[in-house]
This record gives sequence, C-alpha cells and structure tokens, in this order.
Amino acid sequence: MRPLIAALLAWAFAGPAFAHAVAGPERYAWSWDPWITIPLAVGVGLFLGGWRRLHGRSVHGVDGLRRRGFLFVLGWTVLAGALVSPLHQAGERSFTAHMLEHELLMLAAAPLLVLAEPLGVMLWAFPAAGRRALGRSIRTAALPSLSRRLTAPVFATLAQAAALWLGHAPSLFDRALRSDGWHVAQHLSFLITALLFWSAMLTRRRRNPGVAALCLFATSVVSGALGAMMAFARSPWYAPYSELGMAPLGLTPMEDQQLAGLLMWAPGGAVHVAAALAVIATALRPTPDLAAEASHGP
Repeated sequence: MRPLIAALLAWAFAGPAFAHAVAGPERYAWSWDPWITIPLAVGVGLFLGGWRRLHGRSVHGVDGLRRRGFLFVLGWTVLAGALVSPLHQAGERSFTAHMLEHELLMLAAAPLLVLAEPLGVMLWAFPAAGRRALGRSIRTAALPSLSRRLTAPVFATLAQAAALWLGHAPSLFDRALRSDGWHVAQHLSFLITALLFWSAMLTRRRRNPGVAALCLFATSVVSGALGAMMAFARSPWYAPYSELGMAPLGLTPMEDQQLAGLLMWAPGGAVHVAAALAVIATALRPTPDLAAEASHGP
C-alpha cells in the first residue's frame, strides 16, 4: 500500500507536468481538439468581455466583481488544464491520470466556476440590444424555472451520482476509452452534473443549509464507495488499460486501478465533507442584526 500512496502523492502534486515527463512529449502532448478548445475559448472570451464592460461601469461592486473574475479565471484554468494539458492524453495510458482529470473537473473546476456566477457577467459581453433579446429569450423559454428544478439539491445529487456510477461502469468506460465521441460525452456528463450539484450546494438563495449538508455527506459516501470498490477489487475493471500492460510509474493495471480508487475515495470524499462542514458553519453564523442585538443584551 505504501508504494501506491507515494505514487498518489506524486500524481497529485506533480500533475500534468509529471505525466508529460514520464512518457515523453511524443506520447503525452497537449490536446487541441476543437470540440474542447473552441468552447473553452468562447467561454473565457465572453466572460472577459463582459467583465471588462461591467468593471468600466461599476462604482460600488468592484471588489465583488474582482472576486468573481479571480474565481472564474482560476476555475477556467483548472478546467483547461484538465482537458488540454498532457494529463488528458496520459489518461489514455493510466487510469490514475484519467481519475485525476475527472476529479479536477468535478471537485475543483466546477465549484470554482459556480462561485464565480459567470452567466450574468457573460451577458454583458453583448451589446444592449443583444442583452435584451437574450433576456427575453430566456424568459420565454422558461429557463429560470428549469434551472431551479435542475439545481434542486436532491435532484442534482442524484443526477451527479448517476453520472458518476454509470460513467465508471466497465462497459461504458471501455467505450469512452475507445471512442472520442463517447469520451467527450462522458466528460460532459461529469462536468454538467457537477455544475448542477455545486450550484445547488453553494448558491445561497437556492439552498437549504441542512439539506445541502446532507447531500454533501451523502455524495462523499456514494463517491467514496465507488472508489473503495475500485481500490479493493481483485481484478482490473477496464479492458483497454489491462491490454496496455504496465502503466506509468511502473504500476501494473491492478495497482493503477487501486491508486485511482484511492484518489476518488480519500481526496474526493474529503472535499465533500469539508464543503458540508463549511455550509453548516455558515448557517450557524449569526447575521449582523442578530449579532448586534445579542451584543446589546436584553
């Protein structure tokens, strides 16, 4: 077990550069798939355009706007790093690298992007007439109502759990490894359900703190159980990795799967538990009015 833990720490701290160094540039190059790079470019372009326009007009909300900009850039960088850096191609050779990519999508990029609340900023990238037209289209299509339903805490939790378990089912995972289209669909399902989940957990106006905390604890158990099953399995689950033989770091396919399972189980569960505790702590914190009343006494 100690070699596996050491390897896990190496992957976690070295990340894409480490994956690049293990197999050489001829194998693990940067990925420039237009189905990935174009949406990433459009997203960051819209946000930065809207942010610049809002920043030029803002007088009082500048600090909040800067915070949102920082969170978006950080989340976008993590997302782009997971999908475009050598880590993406390393995932075709190592299940551990693939799992690290999934964890970055669901546990880092998604919550950061949700906290940035980018859609309102992106809307300001369009001229006034375009913003009004988009606003009317959104209201006509009943998107706000649909959004509330999709980000209901229980629904979002179940949707993410379903995507996680189905996406790692051996038959579907093997298909994703052998088909670029299925691979894109797999990553989309992970990212979209993670965005819905973290929107339900982190958006104050939508969440009940008690329900959100329970959903976060439940998710830590659900994802941890899947990771534990991988870690303690007696044989490799995924045929394409088994057929490749030795993985980077000199791991056998079974050891590579065990390491990936530990990555999902321990760090993944810790993120959800920490988020649940943060939600509870925020809910227990007195509001300014209550704090002032308590300080003056009866």
